[in-house]
Amino acid sequence: MTRLHTARSRPGTTDVLNPPIPSRAAILSEDELVERVSLERASGRTVAFANGCFDILHVGHVRYLQASADEADRLIVAVNDDGSVERLKGRGHPVLPAAQRAELVAALRGVDYVVVFSDSSVERLLRRLKPDVHCKGTDYTVETVPERAVVVEYGGRTAIVGDPKTHATRELLARVAHGSSAASSDESSRW
Repeated sequence: MTRLHTARSRPGTTDVLNPPIPSRAAILSEDELVERVSLERASGRTVAFANGCFDILHVGHVRYLQASADEADRLIVAVNDDGSVERLKGRGHPVLPAAQRAELVAALRGVDYVVVFSDSSVERLLRRLKPDVHCKGTDYTVETVPERAVVVEYGGRTAIVGDPKTHATRELLARVAHGSSAASSDESSRW
C-alpha cells in the first residue's frame, strides 16, 4: 500500500488511508503530569508545551496546537483556569468553564496531555516540566515570548507556530452577538 502521509511518531498512528481510532488526551493534575513527563523522557520521547485560555475553540487554536504537536513526540497543553481567564480577558470570561475547555482541547488530534493551571503565567509549570520545546503563537516572536528566559535557563527551545493571528475569540463572540455570518470572512471563499 502506498503511504500518502505519515503521522508524527505516536503509538497506533497510521497513514490517512487507515487512520487510528480516535483517542482523547489525558487530563491530569500537575503532579500526575510531572510523573507522566518523567516516564515519557525515560522512554526517549521529546515533549512540547503549549498554553492558552481556549475560551471558544476556533480554527486558530486548532492550527496552533497541531503545529505545536509537530515540534515533539508528545504535546502538553496547559489551559488557564476560570480565575486566570477572567484576570486576563476581563469580566464575562471565560464563556466555558475550565473543565469543558480542557475536555475540548483534549479531544484534538495531536494533544497528549492537558493540565489546568491557575497562575498568571506558565513560568512555574515550565520550570517543573522543562519541556524540550515551548510553543507560542504567531502573535509573538521568539524575542517577545514572556517566558523565554525561563526556557533558556533550563536549556529548552522556543518555537513560534501556527498560522497568522487572524482569528480571535472576542471577534467570534462579537459576530454571534450581532448575528453576523461567516460569509464575510476571507476564509469562507476558500470553500
